[in-house]
Amino acid sequence: MNIGCHVSIAGGIVNAPQRAADFGCEAMQIFTRSPQGGKTPELTEEICEKFKQLKLEYAIKTVVVHSPYYINLASSNSRIRYGSVSAIREELERASAIGAEYVMTHLGSAKDMGKEEALKKVCEMLEKSLEGYEGSAKLLLENSAGAGEIIGDDFSEIYQILKCVKSEAIVGMCIDTQHSFASGYDWRDFEKTLEKIDGEIGIENIKLIHANDSMTELASKKDRHEHIGKGQIGQEAFANIVRFAEENNIDMICETEYDFVKEDIELLKKLRDQ
Repeated sequence: MNIGCHVSIAGGIVNAPQRAADFGCEAMQIFTRSPQGGKTPELTEEICEKFKQLKLEYAIKTVVVHSPYYINLASSNSRIRYGSVSAIREELERASAIGAEYVMTHLGSAKDMGKEEALKKVCEMLEKSLEGYEGSAKLLLENSAGAGEIIGDDFSEIYQILKCVKSEAIVGMCIDTQHSFASGYDWRDFEKTLEKIDGEIGIENIKLIHANDSMTELASKKDRHEHIGKGQIGQEAFANIVRFAEENNIDMICETEYDFVKEDIELLKKLRDQ
């Protein structure tokens, strides 16, 4: 398994592999566009080839593309809903062009139509995103912290979506440790929590872990990342999470602030190598 962090693409995506290497990354996550929206920068053949060359040069084993923040597949506004469909498809095509392994996306909010109808709409929209897709990058769904009516705070919801979307391009989920802790999955009681997760979605469907400690308490419903071992989840729990990830060959990506993210990566590597 590989360990890394989310990396800035300031100045262009070709700058990301060296930044990742400077942090000590074996894997990295990037946006290929502004996550808030706006014009999408072109990925020319030259840029894509340069990126792939630098990925090899700096020994980055896995690249994950994070979809934009504005994704909402269950919006009652058709412009937002179909814009989300287009954005996910574009990110899959762009990820394939640069040799990334995964695109990771959030799903949106059920506040406009209620949870049951929203889950059906998410499935419908994901199928539209993936219709006719033949690229190499695969799609992952990330769990949420549970604020408001955000979809995916319960792993069984994500499993329901995985089961209903008929496409080989969607391969599993990304677990965010902080989001799951904030929605009630207590990593400090590791075996019980792992058993719960396995029962809800199946360990085999976990393809990536966002490794983030939590500023807030268990079941807070708040998305507040903290550096590894500095928050409510704690280093002992992360030792178990790292062991689980290594045993199942699941890469880990930190999404903590850049001030100490290098130390976060070093700590996760130390826990892996013990």
